[in-house]
Amino acid sequence: MTKTAKPAAKRSTATTRTRGKANEEKAREAILSAAVGEFFEHGFGGARVDAIARRAKTNKRFLYVYVGNKEAIWLAALQRVYGTMRAGERELNLENLAPDEGMRQLIHFNFWFHVEHPEFISMLNDENRQKARNLRRSTKTQKMYSHLLGLIEGLLHRGEKAGLFRKGVDPMQLYISIAALSYFYCSNQHTLSVIFGHDLSARREIVRREEHVVSVIMDYLTHPAAN
Repeated sequence: MTKTAKPAAKRSTATTRTRGKANEEKAREAILSAAVGEFFEHGFGGARVDAIARRAKTNKRFLYVYVGNKEAIWLAALQRVYGTMRAGERELNLENLAPDEGMRQLIHFNFWFHVEHPEFISMLNDENRQKARNLRRSTKTQKMYSHLLGLIEGLLHRGEKAGLFRKGVDPMQLYISIAALSYFYCSNQHTLSVIFGHDLSARREIVRREEHVVSVIMDYLTHPAAN
């Protein structure tokens, strides 16, 4: 029995929709990339929607169509930088690594992400100055972190069971410590360089700091708590 070919009009409509969706996603990505750059350089207060449109090489109207107003663009850009970090952590495949190696990989990734993504630090500083009023509207970010904490909890459980890690480590507190040891160095690099008379942006200093951060966290995890 010969199959009846689909009408050309229907195939054409489906193809048009697919292309339209792809073009919309491409435009939105361009807008968010432009927004991250604009917010990084000028902060939320100094950034302009017109400037984001120019960076994205698109009409200002499309920003409102594909993302929203300035607050919506800021939140979407903020979620994008968080998402970039989470995506990198997922690629570590922590659940498939030995607990001590997985923890080292997580610390290493977290540290270098802060070093290599100053836009992340800048936008976090700005959002904290706003008391997270934009991030409170996000339903995505907490889900990103709940998954990450689950992975860390798995590493801790396996490490404790193997006798590698101390007992009772809180995964949230541990992650905050990992992030803090990396974040502070990067966010205060200029002032610390002046205070201590060392160029802390030099590669050798950054590597020394990474080694210190890994050592601090791993020493904490591998030494039993004092009674």
